This record gives sequence, C-alpha cells and structure tokens, in this order.
Amino acid sequence: MRFANPYLLWLLVLLVPMIAYYIYRTLQGGAAIRISTVEGVRRAPRTWRYWLRHAPFVLRIAAFALMTIALARPQGVEEQSRTDAEGIDIMLAIDISGSMLARDFQPDRLTAAKEVAGNFVADHHGDRIGLAVFAGEAFTQSPLTTDKSTLQTLLARVRSGVIEDGTAIGNGLATALNRLRESEAKSKVIILLTDGVNNRGEIAPLMAADIAADMGVKVYTIGVGKRGKAPYPAIDMFGNMTYQMMDVEIDEKTLTEIASRTGGQYFRATDKQKLKAIYDEINQMEKSKVEITNLTIYHEQWVPLLLLALGLLIVEFLFSQIILKRIP
Repeated sequence: MRFANPYLLWLLVLLVPMIAYYIYRTLQGGAAIRISTVEGVRRAPRTWRYWLRHAPFVLRIAAFALMTIALARPQGVEEQSRTDAEGIDIMLAIDISGSMLARDFQPDRLTAAKEVAGNFVADHHGDRIGLAVFAGEAFTQSPLTTDKSTLQTLLARVRSGVIEDGTAIGNGLATALNRLRESEAKSKVIILLTDGVNNRGEIAPLMAADIAADMGVKVYTIGVGKRGKAPYPAIDMFGNMTYQMMDVEIDEKTLTEIASRTGGQYFRATDKQKLKAIYDEINQMEKSKVEITNLTIYHEQWVPLLLLALGLLIVEFLFSQIILKRIP
C-alpha cells in the first residue's frame, strides 16, 4: 500500500478543530426557553432520536476523512520479477593417481582438492556440474547435475587406488568432454586438475584439447604440487606405507597448451590456499549470466473510498432531513 499524493493526508489535521468546535457548540446549547422547573423534563424518557442526535456529525466527519484519503490516492503495490538465467555446464576432471597422496598439501593433495572443489560446487547456483576422475584410466563419477548435495556426496567418495595407477590426462579430458557432448548450454567449461605428466592412456592430451576447442569447451588446467621436492607415498620392504622425498614433476607446458588452445588458462597451486584462490578466480570468470527484470504495478484503490464517502453524505442528509428534522 502506498499513497500517490501523501501530502494531502495533512488535511486530516482539520478534523481536530472541527470536532473541537462541534463539542463546544454542543456544550453551549442552541435556542432556549424559560420554564419554572426542569424536573419533568429530566424524568421524560429519552427516545432513540436522542441517542442518534450526533449521528449526522459523525457521518460528516467520516465522509471528510474518507474523501481526504481518496484524494491522497491509495494504491495497492504488486511487484513482479522475472529471472532469466543463462547457466553454465562445468565438468571437474580430477587426477586420483597415487601421487595425489603426496603430503605437500595438508593432509594430502587429493583431500585438499576434494575439499576446495566441494566449496566450488556449493558456490554455483543454477549451473550443472559433473565429475570425472582419472589415473591410468578415466571414468565418470557423476554426470552433469544441479543436485549439489548428491554431487558433493560422490565427490567425498573419490579416493585413490580404485583404478590402475598412472596419469592419463588425455583420457581424463576426453571423458569430461564426452559428458559435455550433448550439452546445449551456451558456456561449457572443464576444470582439469593433475599433479603429474601424461604417461598413460590412448588419447593424447593435445588431441583432446583440439576436440574441446572444436566443441567450444573452455578448459582451465591446474597443476598441483610444491616446487622442488615433496613427500610422495611409497611402500617399504615390509609392505608398510611410507613417504619419500621426490622431485615434483608437472608437465606445465602441456597443461598451458591445453588451456591456450581452448581459450582457458593454466594455474599452478603450490598449497591449499593457492588452490582455493584459483577456484575463486575461475568462479569469477565463469559466473552464470542472470537477468532480473523488476516490474511494479500500482492498483488504484481510491474509488471505493470516494463512493463510500458519498454514501455517508447521502445517509447524513437523510438523517438530517427526515429522521432528525428540526423545526425552523
């Protein structure tokens, strides 16, 4: 509810002197005649006309108030909004090879990558996101979906050692591309995360990159691992898990070329905080386009008030001229 002419409501202040004057006139009384005693008048029964003697004034005051409010033009407000969202289809391709258990990230590279990817999924509303994982082979962990809770559950179940070890970057990228093959989204993105050099798989990474470019898919590549040496998992002679300091080898040249051919960008994450910052940067670059159109409709509500005020004036006139008519 709003008023188109709210300043006219100040006219309601005039009700105060009008009521005050009426009370003053009533207390002063009208014409008078002298009689010897009023005892008989006091004992006379008071009819319904006596109780209705103020009705015309009340009706007149109510009519004035209603007309004043009608002049201020009360309006009902109806707000409508239309949202046109242009979503993005995003595939996460995550390396789950044994080297992803290296402890240069806390607690390890794979756990850190899963946690940061989970936050990335939570921040995307209305976009479809899927998950592919790869080591020596590749498979789809989750197809494209808007069900974030299910996707995060599947992401949490990702672990190393479930498939043959190795780093098949080309296969991982091709698996993600296969999930985007029938996508009709205007923007299609793959975020490929790995910590090694391609050494397995039937598809060369750059060949997969060319396919992505032909499909209009943008690929962001992330190399994870500190520079220099890092503690990698290894099995000692007794079959126990141990860690050995080994050189960190990431094929940054190939990852940069994949990103370049597809219009994406290559990033290097040397710790968990840097990895989070990379996902945040990608999130800013690949935001959904949302158009919100707001429409406000005003419905005039002064007509019923004005008709009611006119009705009260008619009733007041009938009261004064018929029911409460005075002798001149």
